Amino acid sequence: MLYKYKNKMIQHITKPFKYFFKLESASGLVLLFAAAIALYISNSSFSEYYFDTLKSYILIGTKDFGLKLSVLHWINDVLMAIFFFLVSLEIKREFVQGELSNPKQALLPIIGAVGGMLVPALVYIFINFNDSATLKGWAIPSATDIAFSLGVLSLLGKRVPLSLKVFLTALAIIDDLGAIVIIAFFYSGNIEITFLLLMLVSIFILLFLNKLKINNFLPYLIVGIFLWSFTHESGVHATISGVLLALTIPHNKKKDSLLLKLEHSISPYVAFGIMPVFAFANAGVSLEGINFSTLLNPVPLGIVCGLFFGKQIGVFIFSYFAIKFKFAEMPNNSTWLSFYAVGVLTGIGFTMSLFVGNLAFVNANEYLDGVKIGVLVGSFLSTIFGYTLLLLSSKK
Repeated sequence: MLYKYKNKMIQHITKPFKYFFKLESASGLVLLFAAAIALYISNSSFSEYYFDTLKSYILIGTKDFGLKLSVLHWINDVLMAIFFFLVSLEIKREFVQGELSNPKQALLPIIGAVGGMLVPALVYIFINFNDSATLKGWAIPSATDIAFSLGVLSLLGKRVPLSLKVFLTALAIIDDLGAIVIIAFFYSGNIEITFLLLMLVSIFILLFLNKLKINNFLPYLIVGIFLWSFTHESGVHATISGVLLALTIPHNKKKDSLLLKLEHSISPYVAFGIMPVFAFANAGVSLEGINFSTLLNPVPLGIVCGLFFGKQIGVFIFSYFAIKFKFAEMPNNSTWLSFYAVGVLTGIGFTMSLFVGNLAFVNANEYLDGVKIGVLVGSFLSTIFGYTLLLLSSKK
């Protein structure tokens, strides 16, 4: 009797939380909360403890056989490798059987994503053209935060056509694919040939496991850990190992697909664990001495203009001409205003832009505060303006 009472009480307490985590907007709200807490702590009496903790080192293993990284690097190199693993699983599924498997359906978000990456980068380059040091941040405003942008879109529920949600999801996935390519080619360090060869050996083993149609994740995970280590030592950014591992995971259109099982099981931990931790660790910035003139510095100004103006212009213009010249079709039940609003939401770079910013200025910490301010302001403006336009379009 007592057990049943306790069970009912637990269910009663946990029911609101279960409902919240099932909401489409939940992951975006959790990200926002994590960033807000980071901003508060980094400007409070706990700020020194916050920044010192992120800089402190943690050793896993032994001195002779182990890995010692700062807390920030454990988050940005290890946890984010899991994030990119999940994103790459989603990309693979979309190309095999999802929205991107049909060339005609895939063309509009692909073209939109190209515009959404190219124009913001050009805006940033234009503003920072005379400074070779700050030019390294050209890719920062090209990124889109999937969770946050979809979270904002889902706040309007059924008032937004399903076709626009599909378009934004596909565009954001392609955007992330572009970010992966940028990280691999532009933000990797000096290449160590020995470890690069060990990476290739690991990939061949993974492909062999795939060829044998092994549907157990454990062997892939073991080889994947070695792949991460070799990638980390090779000079290629460690998160690329997550991408390479995901591409070797077997997938079929049946329910027993290992890819689908992994995607469904990992997704909640990434959305409500890894990404909020990343936002908390990377969004903290001291606002002391910061005023409006700070935003006029080349780095934050380039990021704000790239995210807010570059993204919406790039996505809309490229998509508009693709539709007008009949290369692609307009999403069903949408208007030009609602379509433009979705383009504005792609300017929510947030976690992805912060991640690229950390890579761009890894050896130039003096620019990181400017990166954080630019990303937060640009993402905030895109959120408010995009949501307002969607609200107006849904009333028509």
